[in-house]
Amino acid sequence: MKFLDECKIYIRAGNGGGGAVSFRREKYIEYGGPDGGDGGKGGDVWIEAVDGLNTLIDFRYHQHFKGETGVHGMGRNRHGHNGADTVLKVPVGTQVLDEDKETLLVDMDEAGKRVRLLKGGNGGFGNTHFKGPINQAPKFANPGQEGEERWIWLRLKLIADVGLVGLPNAGKSTFLAAASAAKPKIADYPFTTIAPNLGVVDLSTNERFVLADIPGLIEGASEGAGLGVRFLGHIERTAVLIHLVDGAQDHVGEAWRTVRHELETYGEELGEKSEILVLNKIDALDEDERILKAEELAEASGAEVRLVSGFTGENVTELLREAYALYRRRKAEAAGDAGLAEDEGWTP
Repeated sequence: MKFLDECKIYIRAGNGGGGAVSFRREKYIEYGGPDGGDGGKGGDVWIEAVDGLNTLIDFRYHQHFKGETGVHGMGRNRHGHNGADTVLKVPVGTQVLDEDKETLLVDMDEAGKRVRLLKGGNGGFGNTHFKGPINQAPKFANPGQEGEERWIWLRLKLIADVGLVGLPNAGKSTFLAAASAAKPKIADYPFTTIAPNLGVVDLSTNERFVLADIPGLIEGASEGAGLGVRFLGHIERTAVLIHLVDGAQDHVGEAWRTVRHELETYGEELGEKSEILVLNKIDALDEDERILKAEELAEASGAEVRLVSGFTGENVTELLREAYALYRRRKAEAAGDAGLAEDEGWTP
Protein backbone atom coordinates (compact mmCIF):
# COMPACT_ATOMS: atom_id res chain seq x y z
CA MET A 1 0.00 0.00 0.00
CA LYS A 2 1.39 3.39 -0.98
CA PHE A 3 1.69 6.07 1.66
CA LEU A 4 -0.08 9.39 1.08
CA ASP A 5 -0.37 11.94 3.86
CA GLU A 6 -1.78 14.99 2.06
CA CYS A 7 -4.40 15.55 -0.62
CA LYS A 8 -6.94 18.09 -1.86
CA ILE A 9 -10.54 17.05 -2.47
CA TYR A 10 -13.85 18.63 -3.49
CA ILE A 11 -16.95 18.03 -1.38
CA ARG A 12 -20.54 19.05 -2.06
CA ALA A 13 -23.68 18.42 -0.05
CA GLY A 14 -26.81 17.31 -1.89
CA ASN A 15 -29.46 19.72 -3.14
CA GLY A 16 -32.90 19.64 -1.60
CA GLY A 17 -35.74 18.19 -3.63
CA GLY A 18 -38.32 20.57 -5.10
CA GLY A 19 -41.88 20.82 -3.79
CA ALA A 20 -44.70 19.58 -6.01
CA VAL A 21 -47.61 21.53 -7.52
CA SER A 22 -50.54 19.14 -7.60
CA PHE A 23 -54.32 19.21 -7.14
CA ARG A 24 -56.64 16.53 -5.93
CA ARG A 25 -58.98 15.35 -8.66
CA GLU A 26 -61.06 12.29 -7.89
CA LYS A 27 -64.39 11.12 -9.16
CA TYR A 28 -67.25 11.58 -6.73
CA ILE A 29 -65.14 13.96 -4.59
CA GLU A 30 -66.96 17.27 -4.64
CA TYR A 31 -64.13 19.51 -3.49
CA GLY A 32 -60.56 19.08 -4.62
CA GLY A 33 -57.66 21.23 -3.54
CA PRO A 34 -53.85 21.33 -3.51
CA ASP A 35 -52.06 18.14 -2.51
CA GLY A 36 -48.44 18.69 -3.58
CA GLY A 37 -45.86 17.16 -1.19
CA ASP A 38 -42.60 18.64 0.06
CA GLY A 39 -39.18 17.76 -1.35
CA GLY A 40 -36.64 15.74 0.63
CA LYS A 41 -33.52 17.20 2.25
CA GLY A 42 -30.18 16.85 0.46
CA GLY A 43 -27.54 14.52 1.89
CA ASP A 44 -24.88 15.90 4.24
CA VAL A 45 -21.12 15.33 3.96
CA TRP A 46 -19.53 13.82 7.07
CA ILE A 47 -16.00 12.83 7.99
CA GLU A 48 -15.22 9.97 10.36
CA ALA A 49 -11.95 8.75 11.89
CA VAL A 50 -11.63 4.97 11.80
CA ASP A 51 -9.06 2.49 13.04
CA GLY A 52 -7.15 0.32 10.59
CA LEU A 53 -6.19 3.09 8.15
CA ASN A 54 -2.77 4.75 8.00
CA THR A 55 -2.79 6.46 4.60
CA LEU A 56 -4.95 8.76 2.48
CA ILE A 57 -4.19 6.86 -0.73
CA ASP A 58 -7.91 6.24 -1.42
CA PHE A 59 -8.40 9.97 -1.95
CA ARG A 60 -5.82 10.12 -4.74
CA TYR A 61 -8.07 8.29 -7.19
CA HIS A 62 -11.43 9.58 -5.97
CA GLN A 63 -11.33 13.32 -5.33
CA HIS A 64 -14.96 14.45 -5.68
CA PHE A 65 -17.55 13.54 -3.05
CA LYS A 66 -21.19 14.58 -3.23
CA GLY A 67 -24.22 14.02 -1.05
CA GLU A 68 -27.32 12.63 -2.74
CA THR A 69 -30.01 15.03 -3.97
CA GLY A 70 -33.32 14.87 -2.13
CA VAL A 71 -36.28 13.40 -4.03
CA HIS A 72 -38.89 15.86 -5.31
CA GLY A 73 -42.31 15.98 -3.71
CA MET A 74 -45.26 14.31 -5.45
CA GLY A 75 -49.02 14.56 -5.57
CA ARG A 76 -51.33 13.12 -2.93
CA ASN A 77 -49.18 14.86 -0.32
CA ARG A 78 -46.31 12.45 -0.85
CA HIS A 79 -43.05 13.90 0.44
CA GLY A 80 -39.75 13.02 -1.21
CA HIS A 81 -37.27 11.05 0.89
CA ASN A 82 -34.02 12.63 2.08
CA GLY A 83 -30.85 12.18 0.08
CA ALA A 84 -28.23 9.77 1.42
CA ASP A 85 -25.29 11.23 3.35
CA THR A 86 -21.70 10.86 2.16
CA VAL A 87 -19.17 9.75 4.79
CA LEU A 88 -15.42 10.22 4.31
CA LYS A 89 -13.53 7.58 6.30
CA VAL A 90 -10.04 8.77 7.21
CA PRO A 91 -7.18 7.56 9.44
CA VAL A 92 -7.05 8.71 13.03
CA GLY A 93 -4.90 11.85 13.17
CA THR A 94 -6.21 13.42 9.95
CA GLN A 95 -6.61 17.18 9.94
CA VAL A 96 -9.12 18.96 7.70
CA LEU A 97 -7.85 22.30 6.37
CA ASP A 98 -9.60 25.00 4.38
CA GLU A 99 -8.64 25.66 0.76
CA ASP A 100 -5.98 28.12 1.93
CA LYS A 101 -4.18 25.12 3.48
CA GLU A 102 -3.72 27.02 6.75
CA THR A 103 -7.11 27.31 8.47
CA LEU A 104 -7.78 24.21 10.55
CA LEU A 105 -11.42 23.17 10.33
CA VAL A 106 -11.37 19.99 12.40
CA ASP A 107 -8.82 17.57 13.87
CA MET A 108 -9.84 13.91 13.70
CA ASP A 109 -7.63 12.87 16.61
CA GLU A 110 -9.84 10.15 18.12
CA ALA A 111 -11.14 6.91 16.68
CA GLY A 112 -14.88 7.10 16.09
CA LYS A 113 -14.95 10.90 15.93
CA ARG A 114 -17.56 12.02 13.41
CA VAL A 115 -18.08 15.61 12.21
CA ARG A 116 -20.43 17.12 9.64
CA LEU A 117 -18.47 19.16 7.11
CA LEU A 118 -21.33 20.33 4.89
CA LYS A 119 -25.08 20.49 5.31
CA GLY A 120 -27.45 19.42 2.57
CA GLY A 121 -30.03 21.81 1.19
CA ASN A 122 -33.55 21.80 2.64
CA GLY A 123 -36.37 20.43 0.52
CA GLY A 124 -38.85 22.86 -0.99
CA PHE A 125 -42.45 23.18 0.21
CA GLY A 126 -45.21 21.78 -1.99
CA ASN A 127 -48.24 23.89 -2.87
CA THR A 128 -50.22 22.31 -0.02
CA HIS A 129 -48.07 24.34 2.37
CA PHE A 130 -49.29 27.61 0.90
CA LYS A 131 -53.05 27.07 0.87
CA GLY A 132 -55.16 29.35 3.05
CA PRO A 133 -58.50 31.12 3.25
CA ILE A 134 -57.39 33.74 0.71
CA ASN A 135 -55.44 31.56 -1.72
CA GLN A 136 -57.19 28.22 -1.65
CA ALA A 137 -55.57 26.88 -4.82
CA PRO A 138 -51.90 28.00 -4.94
CA LYS A 139 -50.23 27.11 -8.20
CA PHE A 140 -46.66 27.42 -7.03
CA ALA A 141 -44.14 25.54 -4.84
CA ASN A 142 -40.63 26.13 -3.55
CA PRO A 143 -37.57 24.66 -5.29
CA GLY A 144 -35.10 22.82 -3.09
CA GLN A 145 -32.15 24.71 -1.61
CA GLU A 146 -28.71 24.07 -3.02
CA GLY A 147 -26.23 22.15 -0.91
CA GLU A 148 -23.01 23.66 0.40
CA GLU A 149 -19.74 23.03 -1.43
CA ARG A 150 -16.03 23.68 -0.92
CA TRP A 151 -12.51 22.44 -1.57
CA ILE A 152 -10.61 21.11 1.45
CA TRP A 153 -7.20 19.68 2.23
CA LEU A 154 -6.72 16.47 4.19
CA ARG A 155 -3.42 16.21 6.07
CA LEU A 156 -2.48 13.10 8.01
CA LYS A 157 -0.40 13.34 11.17
CA LEU A 158 0.15 9.86 12.51
CA ILE A 159 -0.73 9.18 16.13
CA ALA A 160 2.43 7.98 17.90
CA ASP A 161 3.70 8.20 21.48
CA VAL A 162 7.44 8.23 20.80
CA GLY A 163 9.24 9.41 17.66
CA LEU A 164 12.60 8.50 16.13
CA VAL A 165 14.69 11.28 14.56
CA GLY A 166 18.18 11.46 13.14
CA LEU A 167 20.24 11.86 9.99
CA PRO A 168 19.76 9.44 7.09
CA ASN A 169 21.40 6.08 7.77
CA ALA A 170 21.45 6.67 11.55
CA GLY A 171 19.89 3.23 12.08
CA LYS A 172 16.33 4.30 12.81
CA SER A 173 14.70 1.56 10.75
CA THR A 174 16.97 -1.09 12.29
CA PHE A 175 16.11 0.21 15.74
CA LEU A 176 12.37 0.15 14.94
CA ALA A 177 12.63 -3.44 13.72
CA ALA A 178 14.52 -4.42 16.90
CA ALA A 179 12.03 -2.65 19.18
CA SER A 180 8.77 -3.80 17.58
CA ALA A 181 7.22 -6.24 15.13
CA ALA A 182 7.41 -3.67 12.33
CA LYS A 183 9.38 -4.68 9.24
CA PRO A 184 10.62 -1.46 7.63
CA LYS A 185 12.97 -1.48 4.65
CA ILE A 186 16.58 -1.67 5.84
CA ALA A 187 19.62 -1.07 3.60
CA ASP A 188 23.12 0.36 3.79
CA TYR A 189 22.44 3.64 1.99
CA PRO A 190 20.85 6.98 2.92
CA PHE A 191 17.12 7.65 2.53
CA THR A 192 16.17 3.99 2.76
CA THR A 193 13.03 5.19 4.53
CA ILE A 194 10.95 7.37 2.22
CA ALA A 195 7.69 7.21 4.21
CA PRO A 196 6.93 7.11 7.95
CA ASN A 197 6.71 3.73 9.66
CA LEU A 198 4.87 2.84 12.85
CA GLY A 199 5.61 0.03 15.27
CA VAL A 200 3.92 -1.07 18.50
CA VAL A 201 6.40 -1.69 21.31
CA ASP A 202 5.27 -4.34 23.83
CA LEU A 203 7.38 -4.22 26.98
CA SER A 204 4.86 -6.18 29.03
CA THR A 205 1.13 -6.79 29.22
CA ASN A 206 0.45 -3.31 30.56
CA GLU A 207 3.41 -1.48 29.01
CA ARG A 208 2.78 -0.64 25.39
CA PHE A 209 3.37 2.40 23.19
CA VAL A 210 3.54 3.35 19.51
CA LEU A 211 6.94 4.21 18.01
CA ALA A 212 7.19 6.29 14.81
CA ASP A 213 10.15 6.32 12.42
CA ILE A 214 10.28 9.17 9.88
CA PRO A 215 12.67 9.69 6.94
CA GLY A 216 16.03 11.13 7.91
CA LEU A 217 16.77 14.84 8.00
CA ILE A 218 19.75 16.52 6.40
CA GLU A 219 21.17 20.01 6.63
CA GLY A 220 18.85 22.45 4.89
CA ALA A 221 15.81 20.20 5.24
CA SER A 222 13.75 23.13 6.51
CA GLU A 223 14.47 24.81 3.16
CA GLY A 224 13.47 21.76 1.13
CA ALA A 225 16.73 19.82 0.87
CA GLY A 226 16.42 16.04 0.66
CA LEU A 227 12.93 14.99 1.64
CA GLY A 228 12.64 18.30 3.48
CA VAL A 229 10.55 18.50 6.63
CA ARG A 230 7.45 17.12 4.93
CA PHE A 231 7.19 14.20 7.32
CA LEU A 232 8.01 16.03 10.57
CA GLY A 233 4.29 16.59 11.11
CA HIS A 234 3.99 12.91 11.96
CA ILE A 235 5.90 13.39 15.21
CA GLU A 236 4.16 16.60 16.29
CA ARG A 237 1.80 14.56 18.48
CA THR A 238 4.53 12.52 20.16
CA ALA A 239 5.44 13.14 23.79
CA VAL A 240 9.07 11.99 23.54
CA LEU A 241 11.74 11.97 20.83
CA ILE A 242 14.53 9.41 20.59
CA HIS A 243 17.41 11.10 18.75
CA LEU A 244 19.68 8.49 17.15
CA VAL A 245 23.22 9.46 16.16
CA ASP A 246 25.33 7.11 14.05
CA GLY A 247 28.30 6.17 16.21
CA ALA A 248 30.27 4.96 13.19
CA GLN A 249 30.56 8.43 11.65
CA ASP A 250 33.40 10.87 12.34
CA HIS A 251 31.64 13.92 13.78
CA VAL A 252 28.80 12.83 16.06
CA GLY A 253 28.46 16.26 17.67
CA GLU A 254 27.92 17.95 14.32
CA ALA A 255 25.33 15.31 13.39
CA TRP A 256 23.35 16.10 16.55
CA ARG A 257 23.51 19.86 15.89
CA THR A 258 22.26 19.45 12.31
CA VAL A 259 19.10 17.59 13.33
CA ARG A 260 18.43 19.86 16.31
CA HIS A 261 18.61 22.91 14.05
CA GLU A 262 16.04 21.43 11.66
CA LEU A 263 13.69 20.51 14.52
CA GLU A 264 13.84 23.98 15.99
CA THR A 265 13.43 25.64 12.58
CA TYR A 266 10.34 23.57 11.84
CA GLY A 267 8.57 24.93 14.92
CA GLU A 268 5.37 23.40 16.33
CA GLU A 269 7.29 22.96 19.62
CA LEU A 270 9.33 20.05 18.24
CA GLY A 271 12.48 21.62 19.61
CA GLU A 272 10.95 21.70 23.09
CA LYS A 273 9.91 18.06 23.28
CA SER A 274 11.62 15.71 25.72
CA GLU A 275 14.58 14.12 23.96
CA ILE A 276 16.56 10.99 24.72
CA LEU A 277 19.96 11.20 23.05
CA VAL A 278 21.33 7.89 21.78
CA LEU A 279 24.67 6.89 20.28
CA ASN A 280 23.66 4.07 17.94
CA LYS A 281 25.66 1.34 16.14
CA ILE A 282 28.00 0.79 19.06
CA ASP A 283 28.52 -2.77 17.79
CA ALA A 284 30.91 -1.21 15.25
CA LEU A 285 33.00 0.47 17.99
CA ASP A 286 35.50 -0.86 20.50
CA GLU A 287 35.42 0.25 24.15
CA ASP A 288 37.77 3.22 23.70
CA GLU A 289 35.86 4.49 20.67
CA ARG A 290 32.57 4.22 22.55
CA ILE A 291 33.90 6.37 25.35
CA LEU A 292 35.38 9.01 23.03
CA LYS A 293 32.26 9.27 20.83
CA ALA A 294 29.96 9.41 23.85
CA GLU A 295 32.03 12.19 25.43
CA GLU A 296 32.06 14.18 22.17
CA LEU A 297 28.30 13.87 21.82
CA ALA A 298 27.68 14.76 25.46
CA GLU A 299 29.91 17.84 25.18
CA ALA A 300 28.09 19.04 22.06
CA SER A 301 24.58 18.49 23.43
CA GLY A 302 25.03 19.00 27.14
CA ALA A 303 22.82 15.94 27.72
CA GLU A 304 23.30 12.39 28.95
CA VAL A 305 24.11 9.93 26.15
CA ARG A 306 22.81 6.36 25.97
CA LEU A 307 24.78 3.69 24.11
CA VAL A 308 22.69 1.34 21.97
CA SER A 309 23.00 -1.09 19.09
CA GLY A 310 19.82 -1.66 17.12
CA PHE A 311 21.61 -4.38 15.12
CA THR A 312 22.58 -6.59 18.08
CA GLY A 313 19.85 -5.38 20.46
CA GLU A 314 22.35 -4.19 23.08
CA ASN A 315 20.67 -1.84 25.60
CA VAL A 316 17.55 -1.55 23.40
CA THR A 317 15.13 -2.80 26.05
CA GLU A 318 16.56 -0.48 28.71
CA LEU A 319 16.20 2.48 26.34
CA LEU A 320 12.60 1.56 25.51
CA ARG A 321 11.69 1.33 29.19
CA GLU A 322 13.20 4.77 29.79
CA ALA A 323 11.27 6.18 26.84
CA TYR A 324 8.03 4.60 28.10
CA ALA A 325 8.50 6.00 31.60
CA LEU A 326 9.22 9.47 30.21
CA TYR A 327 6.20 9.23 27.89
CA ARG A 328 3.92 8.32 30.82
CA ARG A 329 5.31 11.19 32.87
CA ARG A 330 4.77 13.74 30.09
CA LYS A 331 1.21 12.50 29.52
CA ALA A 332 0.45 12.75 33.22
CA GLU A 333 1.84 16.29 33.33
CA ALA A 334 -0.25 17.30 30.31
CA ALA A 335 -3.38 15.82 31.90
CA GLY A 336 -2.58 17.59 35.17
CA ASP A 337 -2.15 20.94 33.41
CA ALA A 338 -5.47 20.51 31.65
CA GLY A 339 -7.21 19.66 34.90
CA LEU A 340 -5.61 22.63 36.63
CA ALA A 341 -6.74 24.97 33.86
CA GLU A 342 -10.32 23.70 34.24
CA ASP A 343 -10.20 24.17 38.01
CA GLU A 344 -8.87 27.70 37.66
CA GLY A 345 -11.66 28.58 35.28
CA TRP A 346 -14.37 27.55 37.75
CA THR A 347 -15.76 30.02 40.27
CA PRO A 348 -18.55 29.42 42.81
